[in-house]
Amino acid sequence: MNIPEYKADNYDVAVIGGGHAGIEAALVAARLGLKTIMFTITLDWVGNMPCNPSIGGTAKGHLVRELDALGGEMGKAADKNTLQSRMLNRGKGPAVYSLRAQIDRRRYSEYMKHTVELQKGLDVKQAEIVSVEKRENIWHLITSLGADFTSKTVIFATGTFLGGRVYVGEVNYEAGPDGLFPATKLSQSLKNLGIPLRRFKTGTPARVLKSSIDFSELELQEGDQKTVPFSFSTKEKPQNKVVCHIAYTNDDTKKVILDNIHRSPLYAGVIEGVGPRYCPSIEDKIVRFADKKRHQLFIEPCGENTEEMYLQGMSSSLPEEVQIKFYHTIKGLENVKVMRNAYAIEYDCIDPTALKASLEFKDFEGLFGAGQFNGSSGYEEAAAQGLIAGINAAKKVKGEPPLILSRASSYIGTLIDDLVTKGCSDPYRMMTSRSEYRLLLRQDNADDRLMPIGYELGLISEEEYNEFTEKKRLKELEIARINQTYIAPGEEINEMLSSMGTTPLSTGVCLADLIKRPQLSYESLAPFDKERPILPEDVCEKAEIEIKYEGYIVRQQSQINETLRLENKKIPEDLNYDDVYGLRLEAKEKLNKIKPSNIGQASRISGVSPSDISVLLIYLKK
Repeated sequence: MNIPEYKADNYDVAVIGGGHAGIEAALVAARLGLKTIMFTITLDWVGNMPCNPSIGGTAKGHLVRELDALGGEMGKAADKNTLQSRMLNRGKGPAVYSLRAQIDRRRYSEYMKHTVELQKGLDVKQAEIVSVEKRENIWHLITSLGADFTSKTVIFATGTFLGGRVYVGEVNYEAGPDGLFPATKLSQSLKNLGIPLRRFKTGTPARVLKSSIDFSELELQEGDQKTVPFSFSTKEKPQNKVVCHIAYTNDDTKKVILDNIHRSPLYAGVIEGVGPRYCPSIEDKIVRFADKKRHQLFIEPCGENTEEMYLQGMSSSLPEEVQIKFYHTIKGLENVKVMRNAYAIEYDCIDPTALKASLEFKDFEGLFGAGQFNGSSGYEEAAAQGLIAGINAAKKVKGEPPLILSRASSYIGTLIDDLVTKGCSDPYRMMTSRSEYRLLLRQDNADDRLMPIGYELGLISEEEYNEFTEKKRLKELEIARINQTYIAPGEEINEMLSSMGTTPLSTGVCLADLIKRPQLSYESLAPFDKERPILPEDVCEKAEIEIKYEGYIVRQQSQINETLRLENKKIPEDLNYDDVYGLRLEAKEKLNKIKPSNIGQASRISGVSPSDISVLLIYLKK
């Protein structure tokens, strides 16, 4: 059916998608003074959490903190709607401490919906975009009802809606997450533009009825006694309102799954999309880790005012009756009632190497990508890209150079550099191991690293920035004081040191040297530090980490300085690598495709060797 078009409004920035990427992109563009519109398939699920009802986790908590330091919204929203808060990896070093919070998913969505509705300069529109095309140097976005919106820039933040198809056993149908409508026609429009698409897949576990679970058979998992907020601006620490539980699969679970593995669309060859390597379905775990006796699953509440419980770690695309059967083999879930079955969802996305580091398409000026559209997975990864895409779309309209965060500055910079330089063969997930500078890129110092940038952009208020600079001043004063404070030997301290398994004092020792001992901490030495001032907890934590790991931090900073030398060697955008004599054929192909902006980025491209970099350096010098 041909639907007649009618002229709608003009915008500076148009965002397609109201998920985590779309929200951050739309908010930041509007906050930077651009006339912005955000389109969403349904206004009822802005900021939806279709997979797990949580924010943060290993490396993801870092991303949320960095977002907040730059002026993003996710950390504030998470703090306002926390059900349970835990700091992961406390048994390891501070580089991998990662905050994770269970979130009330409906209240989080309501918070985000109201936030975008209140944002000055931002229009929010329930509409399906079916076509995007360029006419007379302006982008036209056509809705399913025939409205023609024009915009100078467009950000695709389509999540799993783009060409979405749900799979449950032998049944499959077009759909977005949570049974919402998919965006089907937009895929063809992108292909018509010449943007190649590919298929990725992700999975969602079942939701089950709380009263049908025997919690007495499960392990209890409580929140931290001392909670930490995501946002640097949060004054009241989040409260733990609920508990979570842990259960385990067993041999019977394994048998049910293996007996029915042929009915999994993944193993039957029905699903063509590539699934996430680091978050596999339960049937994938059973097959890939055949020797493992059991697998953990976490039973987590979806909200305060719902009886739905989420089975973290149990995503599946097996038939509904098979799912019910294997849930019933698990201790504590013998009589569990499934409220929403697990499913796999397949969707269209791009190869992110088609993007610049600004997240703008190399071949389509004014088009940007963010989130799962770019091949990543996870709410936090999506929000981080949305913020950067929104900032750079705004800068594009203003005629300003883009904001490019380096790998040495942030996990956000690492995430985007990985995507646009290396690409991804499966949904990309952020992990601390992906950063070569993780001791410097801790979550505690995200404000030190990025808040000056957020303030310069105009996204951090004067009040927030003054509070940040004051805390930084207090931290530096405390580090200086600790380095000048000496602790005298004595019976009490030597008794404590002996009990901690470390050498007693025979002479006076600098307090900083004591803090550097593995067994000791700033807090444990407080009784012997008579001049210790009363300071905010986060100031004390930063001071202790910077003293304790001083040698490692200095070493890593020298590595960064060497890396920056390569990053500062720029490569002309129009360089044809076929003209560079001495480059290997594979290097020429990869370099011509990625078009790196500097030597550092070129050195990280798979298939480009150190000898190729030497050839390139000589060529550029000439």
